Amino acid sequence: MLLLRRFFPPSPSPPHPPPPFLATLRFLSRLSPPPPALVEPVIRVSNNVAYLGVPKEGPKPRQLLSLPPFPSSLATKPLPGRKRNPTNSPRRVTAISWVKHYFSDIPQEVVQSHFNKGLVYVEGSTRDDPPEKSHYQVDKLIQIKHNHAMEPGMKIHLPISVAETKIAKRYDTIPTATLHPNADEIEYMRRLVIHKDSAIIVLNKPPKVPVKGHLPVHNSMDVLAAAALSYGNEQGPKLVHRLDRESSGLLLMGRTRESFGRLHWLFTSINLAKSSSQTWNDACEATVQRYWALVIGTPQEREGVISAPLSKVIIDDGKGEMVILAHPSGIDGSQEAVTEYRVLGPTINGCSWLELRPLTGRKHQLRVHCAEALGTPIVGDYKYGWFVHQRWKHMPRADYEPWSGAPYKLRRPEGLEVQKGSVLSKVPLLHLHCREMVIPNIAKFLSSSGEWHDEGNPWSKDKPDLLRFVAPMPSHMKISWNVMSSYLV
Repeated sequence: MLLLRRFFPPSPSPPHPPPPFLATLRFLSRLSPPPPALVEPVIRVSNNVAYLGVPKEGPKPRQLLSLPPFPSSLATKPLPGRKRNPTNSPRRVTAISWVKHYFSDIPQEVVQSHFNKGLVYVEGSTRDDPPEKSHYQVDKLIQIKHNHAMEPGMKIHLPISVAETKIAKRYDTIPTATLHPNADEIEYMRRLVIHKDSAIIVLNKPPKVPVKGHLPVHNSMDVLAAAALSYGNEQGPKLVHRLDRESSGLLLMGRTRESFGRLHWLFTSINLAKSSSQTWNDACEATVQRYWALVIGTPQEREGVISAPLSKVIIDDGKGEMVILAHPSGIDGSQEAVTEYRVLGPTINGCSWLELRPLTGRKHQLRVHCAEALGTPIVGDYKYGWFVHQRWKHMPRADYEPWSGAPYKLRRPEGLEVQKGSVLSKVPLLHLHCREMVIPNIAKFLSSSGEWHDEGNPWSKDKPDLLRFVAPMPSHMKISWNVMSSYLV
């Protein structure tokens, strides 16, 4: 009997009609469906089981980077490093040309993709807005196309991701120091050269390398340059200006005595470098240096001019010296120091990026002006900002988005290792980098024999009057740049 039931199951009985009240309830449920059940919060466990929860938050606004206002002088003159128009007719500078000029070290296809995606903005009609409102809000900006003509005073804003570059090396440091530079050090120095002509050599100095050597220092930039960058000349290049040991960026050297003398006057005082040539004088007036620095905190004003004289004091029983703000009386031998600054973006992780333009060349000028005058010391500057660093590292701080005001947590981009010296490191390196330099094309006015030509050599009439150089940031600053911009991406 059991076998028969297994192979021949009994036929199902005919269904019974539902009761009248169930039929009425089913009819009403079709007219008004029941409300959705409450969903529990998302819970993720170790065995990769995830319970259905509320949808994720939408994309957050990107951190914007502001370019300096388009100068009125470029409405008629060519961009630095471009050839002069022989007809002297006004040039039409497009938005993409201005962005590519400012980010000349970034691949052009990256800049083009930002325009194609509509991520480049220009300030709208916000002149009548109250000053307390920030112009970094997206609703105050309008999209701009690549072929839009630039006008004097126009400011472009674009995501900070346009300046992100792939980090290829772990450290940017020089090989082991020796008394006499070896072949590896000479090859290393030659890889740092980003421009070389008959008059000058421009290097991208790495951090933690001294510029001027003395008895206990053998791997300084001047000693290595004399051995590696002479290129057959009897004498090696000479330093036109200096950078701090911990800082990085563009370093200018003169290859001849004449070029070194002219450029040294230019970096000391523009009036000393001027001559009877109006073309040369205009090029001297256009000389500029721009630094990028990551500071703790943010200045009260988003841009301004710091005019604070400096003086030196002796510390450690005469073994060292320190630069401080001079006393208003001026009896301590102060030196005039002027710096222009501009905030590049909002405050992230308690820090903000600044663009610094020194108008005078004093020792530790930018570091002291940031720490003492603005009250925002540079990250990694423990000489002038030790106590602020201690408070910044140990103080519990809740960061907020500059647009919505919602709290956020700094996160690390995927695939990016936290390397030594970045902003996430326990002991960050100095975040001060000489990024941009515009100088006169002195090779156009000086011949190989040292003869000076007021209007330029006959063979160099098609050469530009100005040269512009941009140096990529070192690895530790690139990491900080990527980390601080990733929380909004």
